[in-house]
Amino acid sequence: MSVQSVLSLIKEKNIEWVDFRFVGLSGKAQHISLPASEVEEETFENGVAFDGSSIPGFRGIEESDMVMMPDTETAFVDPFTAHPTLVIMCNIHTPDGERYDRDPRSIAQKAEEYLQKTGIGTTAFFAPESEFFIFDDVRFESGMNKSYFEVDSEEAAWNSGRKEEGGNLGFKVPVKGGYVPVAPMDSQQDIRSEMCRLLAETGLRIERHHHEVATAGQAEINFRFDTLTKTADNLLKYKYIVHNTARQYGKVATFMPKPLFGDNGSGMHVHQSIFNDGAPLFYEKGGYANLSEMALNYIGGILYHAPALIALTNPSTNSFKRLVPGYEAPVNLVFSKGNRSAAVRIPIAAVTPKGCRIEFRTPDSTANPYLAFAAMLLAGLDGIQKKIDPRALGYGPFDKNIYEMSDAEKNEIRSVPGTLDEALDALEVDSEFLTQGGVFSQDFISNYIEYKRAEAKSVSIRIHPHEYGLYFDC
Repeated sequence: MSVQSVLSLIKEKNIEWVDFRFVGLSGKAQHISLPASEVEEETFENGVAFDGSSIPGFRGIEESDMVMMPDTETAFVDPFTAHPTLVIMCNIHTPDGERYDRDPRSIAQKAEEYLQKTGIGTTAFFAPESEFFIFDDVRFESGMNKSYFEVDSEEAAWNSGRKEEGGNLGFKVPVKGGYVPVAPMDSQQDIRSEMCRLLAETGLRIERHHHEVATAGQAEINFRFDTLTKTADNLLKYKYIVHNTARQYGKVATFMPKPLFGDNGSGMHVHQSIFNDGAPLFYEKGGYANLSEMALNYIGGILYHAPALIALTNPSTNSFKRLVPGYEAPVNLVFSKGNRSAAVRIPIAAVTPKGCRIEFRTPDSTANPYLAFAAMLLAGLDGIQKKIDPRALGYGPFDKNIYEMSDAEKNEIRSVPGTLDEALDALEVDSEFLTQGGVFSQDFISNYIEYKRAEAKSVSIRIHPHEYGLYFDC
């Protein structure tokens, strides 16, 4: 969409405000709104100024001036604002016009540029399956003398005996019993359908939605794959619409990986493939799961670099509450066709040559998608360039349930890091693959590690309620 097309859209839709958005280190969208009457061609040439020192992990106060440069291809009309508002995603530049090397969106674009420079392919496609919970009530507090959280859902298994005004209507979703039941067990069909309607209105192609495995309102909506940066843009739009639609229904949605103890958490399985001028490069009939050697090498790169990669794809302390055996959690660094206990799965049902892809199941939605997708692509490209064979390194294929293997067999399988600090340790040791082509700068990686270590420490020093049960009577 050209600048003139955006300006015409503003007039056609009687837009009152233009919302310029960018993404910080955490992956959360930030925004500044300008009156539509103040938005002109020069706005797109000169950008919108903001204070970078107020964004965690960005700039010091002595160099705080930064500029949002709008990407007109991302424009969509906000479906929630009372005053007609047009949303536009932006890249971040320094005042002298240079791309800011800590801007996640620019890093994603540089990863796509690097792919083309390698000559391996022209386009990388990504498709995340981002799961979430819809709760009716959320309460939490962490203070000097108290620390707790409490969530509730009318669907939750723990409410089977609750007395409610008018009576308890039953049909509670059992623990680990929520995968695709019909109504009345699935009480959230309409809210998910409304989310899909709004997503489609804002440009996403919806493939399906359904209730997920966990009790208490776990859900999943799948939207169509796209190129790396566009998919990251779409994921931010997806989360924005899910959050705000839930709020309109008097509920609250969360993409937190493990909001409940004792049931499945929410992942973000990421499907990915590489094409060259429209031709799929991951398909070869007759190979394992019809994968080409290039695809196998890509898997090799993902699994080889996984401990470091997980610092970007699972970047929260809560991520590692999900990454434990027994809840379909992909903690085993192996690959397999159709096996959901493997970190890398190759979908084989109803797959065409163009649909041939690999699925990295470990990530979750606390990841900044621009950074996570870029890092996955770079790990895979490193595997292709170095011809890393996952079979030779003992990464599989494993086509049986790993959780049912003997302890001796399991000991031969590498697992994901057990904590965020362990993943950050791995990233400190193994980061060279991220700096290829200047995609990630070493300054960015060092700053990111420092930022995340501070986050992990803020959790580790706090008193956990469970510790009272363990130690209060000592």
